[in-house]
Amino acid sequence: MTRATHTHSYYAATAQPWDTGPRVAGDIECDVCVVGGGITGCSSALHLAERGYDVVLVEGNSIGWGASGRSGAQVIFGFARDIDRIARLVGAEDARRLWDLALEGVQLVKALIAKHGIACDWRAGQIHVAIKERQRVELREYQRLLANTYDYSLDLVEDDDLHTLLHSARYIAGLYDGRSGHLHPLNYTLGLAAAARRAGVRVFENSRVERYTASPTPMVMTATGRIKARQVVFAGNAYLANLVPSLARKIMPVGTYIVATEPLGEARAKSLIGNDMAVTDINYVLDYFRLSSDHRLLFGGRVSYTARTPRDLIATMRARMKRVFPQLDATQIDHAWGGLVDISFNRLPHFGRLTRDIYFAQGFSGHGIALTGLAGKLIAEAVAGAAERFDVFARIPHRDFPGGALFRIPALLLGTAYYRLRDLL
Repeated sequence: MTRATHTHSYYAATAQPWDTGPRVAGDIECDVCVVGGGITGCSSALHLAERGYDVVLVEGNSIGWGASGRSGAQVIFGFARDIDRIARLVGAEDARRLWDLALEGVQLVKALIAKHGIACDWRAGQIHVAIKERQRVELREYQRLLANTYDYSLDLVEDDDLHTLLHSARYIAGLYDGRSGHLHPLNYTLGLAAAARRAGVRVFENSRVERYTASPTPMVMTATGRIKARQVVFAGNAYLANLVPSLARKIMPVGTYIVATEPLGEARAKSLIGNDMAVTDINYVLDYFRLSSDHRLLFGGRVSYTARTPRDLIATMRARMKRVFPQLDATQIDHAWGGLVDISFNRLPHFGRLTRDIYFAQGFSGHGIALTGLAGKLIAEAVAGAAERFDVFARIPHRDFPGGALFRIPALLLGTAYYRLRDLL
């Protein structure tokens, strides 16, 4: 076994061994070529292979190199937009279908871990927390909506009851879900890739796709070879860059960052989060955090609109962490890293087809751990001729980010500044 090359992170430092795949060389033929070795791509390849397709998975770097191997790793029900807003966008019937599919995505993560014996530190429990009274009201209203309209019950935990679980004075209430949870995202992705390989998928790494053709037969080309396929799946999300310009215009790559403390020891870790749940606040520019299996605090937040890691990353993240847990003031930071989240304009997943034989899924907007695995399953269904569930997502309307390549980042900065001010007020 060889260790793949990844961007420095706690996840990379604790990754399972992986036998790196070869580069694409010469001409290759297959039924389906999947471009992108994150969760979407690995899930697509695995589910397609289990249906009997001859599948090639091609990754530009290492399996799990992008967002799938660097994320906050919270497996959360639902979407980045509240379901009532989704219903106004797509109608009540499709909103209910989307809700049920999102719940299936959470269950699928657990089923894949169990079926394929993936060692990725799964732990149950996740909570969305409020900082101010306006947000407490929002949580109560959302709890009632989910219970009354979508038959999904969450526990509202407030004040002293919350502080027995989450020892931070910053938060006043939270919606707790015992069916959601968290895991080691890189090991989960590597586990899916290993399962796909056992199912017969040919995995190629360090083979960036430079261009593709759609007709007469789909073909993807790297610097060292080309892959001719009956069908193609683009699963690179923000890391596809401008390979497919029409897709790039529909998402904004946004940087987000995480630090991992030194090991705290079990007792000290439990003094922060007593029940080992993952935590996310509900600010627009949010903080999210959880404990690792070796009792570190993994704390994420902050955003940027370039791929460059900020110089003051550790200092900034320490300041954010201290607002939540001032008792960690003198705690050492062992790891700091970042990555790109693929944000769509409406914060909803963007699924569809470029042509009859070319599928894509992107725009998970921070809810990717559960929804990406589901995307792979639905793509496999659609390729096999049963596209009804995939098409529920494909019917979600999406628009390009305004401003084009030159002005869309300044426009987004203005919007973010507005919501940051709203959070503060």
